[in-house]
Amino acid sequence: MRTDNMTMDWQRLLSADRLGTDRATPIEAGRSNYHKDHDRIVFCSPFRRMGRKTQVHPMTENDHVHTRLTHSIEVACVGRSLGVLVGEAIRDRLPGHVNPYDLGAIVQAACLAHDIGNPPFGHAGEYAIRDWFRRDEHAYLLQNLAPDERRDLSTYEGNAQGFRIITQLENHRFEGGLRLTYATLGTTLKYPWTSEHAGPKGKYSCYASELPQLQQVAAELGLPELAPGRWARHPLSYLMEAADDICYAILDLEDGIEIGMLAYETVEPILMKIAGGERDLLALEVSAAPSVRRKISLLRGKAVDRCVRDVAATFLAQYGRLMDGSYQGDLLNDCPAAMRHGILEAKQLARDRIFNERRKIEIEVGSFTCLDILLDAFCNAAYQLKVSPELPFRMRRVLDLMDYNAPKKEWPLYDAYQRVLDFIGGMTDNYATYLAQQVGGMGR
Repeated sequence: MRTDNMTMDWQRLLSADRLGTDRATPIEAGRSNYHKDHDRIVFCSPFRRMGRKTQVHPMTENDHVHTRLTHSIEVACVGRSLGVLVGEAIRDRLPGHVNPYDLGAIVQAACLAHDIGNPPFGHAGEYAIRDWFRRDEHAYLLQNLAPDERRDLSTYEGNAQGFRIITQLENHRFEGGLRLTYATLGTTLKYPWTSEHAGPKGKYSCYASELPQLQQVAAELGLPELAPGRWARHPLSYLMEAADDICYAILDLEDGIEIGMLAYETVEPILMKIAGGERDLLALEVSAAPSVRRKISLLRGKAVDRCVRDVAATFLAQYGRLMDGSYQGDLLNDCPAAMRHGILEAKQLARDRIFNERRKIEIEVGSFTCLDILLDAFCNAAYQLKVSPELPFRMRRVLDLMDYNAPKKEWPLYDAYQRVLDFIGGMTDNYATYLAQQVGGMGR
């Protein structure tokens, strides 16, 4: 456990070395190692599949509504602005070879990856997977697992699955994954601890299987260890978190207008409050806009700009605590009152009027049935592969569907179940629905 007041050091925090390789990546003109991180994430398959994964509204037919992909791209834009603004302000404290735009690139890359581990159907999918593993009738599947392994499965977490994807599953499989820089990996870690430290909200960024990778990242970056298996966050991860919060608070309302859940007149005063500035002048500008879509676009731009500037200023105000690992807050919650209250109003309106919309609830309830069918089939097949002298034909064919994710008989059950969750968690909403119909005997 940490007992000193060691301050983190930008020389280490901005390490451009890569997980999984001892070779230094050559620096190319016009393309830093942090920009390469951005490109590796953009070109990987799980990033592409986010285009068919739920952000808030499952399986919507409205092309203007956000998916996980469009949300992540927009979060990355906000994150880049935050990184550059902070970088400009602390330029004299950065290593000589790092400029403010490098900080922008690191935060941007981390933002692109922040939702890459989310299963189909968004947070409803996370709850469905956790619920399945917690049921009494499935206890026999977990009886021979270690306590931390059982806990990982029964608290399935998209953040931890995302860390597994980028450090293990993609490109260099189980040899560093995407081989991102340590700086970017540290910035992606919103919760740099294992499920043991998840707390009441069940949030953590690392399964037991990836603990060696987390330890390596923390050691390379010099993140203070606050308790065994729990480290202080990378200061830039707070900018990634704030970018995500800004986008979903504001853009959830925009989506609500787009699909008719909210009236523009309900949303306008909230965005005006967040935007701040000269209210009468902004109202005139908005009134001149030719359509609701243009009005909301204009207000959104002003509101996001205000949030970015306030968050950057708050980062600088909290700089000492961020650098010594003692900051435990949320930058948005420590921002000036007017903007902060506007964000809170936006989130409350979304909770009241969007998250409880009837069609959304219907699809989320249906997603539990869909994932139940898939987990029943694939987890039971993985278990029978381990314990049965001969696997029944149907279960062999079920595992054949997993292709390179299929477990092997000699593997520990924890590893086998993780491969099942790699397979199911990586599905799009559409494919999960299709495969559940086929596996459940309902396909046509």
